[in-house]
Amino acid sequence: MNRLCTLTAPKGRPREFDLDVALAGALRVFWRNGYEGASMAELTAEMGITKPSLYAAFGNKEALFHKALDLYEREKLAYMTSALEAPTARAVAERLLRGALQMQMSTCDPKGCLSVISSVACSAEAEPIKAEVAKRRASSEAALMRRFDEAKAAGEFPDGLESHALMRYLFAIMQGLSIQAGSGATCTELNQLVETSLSVWPTR
Repeated sequence: MNRLCTLTAPKGRPREFDLDVALAGALRVFWRNGYEGASMAELTAEMGITKPSLYAAFGNKEALFHKALDLYEREKLAYMTSALEAPTARAVAERLLRGALQMQMSTCDPKGCLSVISSVACSAEAEPIKAEVAKRRASSEAALMRRFDEAKAAGEFPDGLESHALMRYLFAIMQGLSIQAGSGATCTELNQLVETSLSVWPTR
């Protein structure tokens, strides 16, 4: 549901803008440029608001990024939550890989992964951003490892294969998918990566 924010302009005239539309604009900028590469000028231009309005509605740049990251996970990574409900570990992997592929094949979104792009920030100012991205990634990894632990207990994996190793392998493939998409790989090439990964998936 769209939300309207009413702010007071310098001469006392109320100014309204749609919070959801503005936040979606901020997400596009962060997604394209990463946290450090997103300038306030580009953010306000894409959001369609002034710098004082941005601060009044969202807080500072770091707070805005956190809200944009929430939106990214809620809308763009929803497939990750549903994937964990798949009946087998291979089905979980397939849903994750095909969900990631579908997102990268979208013609209306930037390519690459917002978390990956922002985690390479290197200035002292960006340390809290790196920590937040790492915390969220760790939460996703833990959820997937719990699911793979269940699959291992059910006898789905060959002897000697550990859940944490398989979880890291799958995340490495998904990150590679987003990095290659951001580097200009074609839809055909990305689909081949998904199909190859699924064809060698370890099963008993």
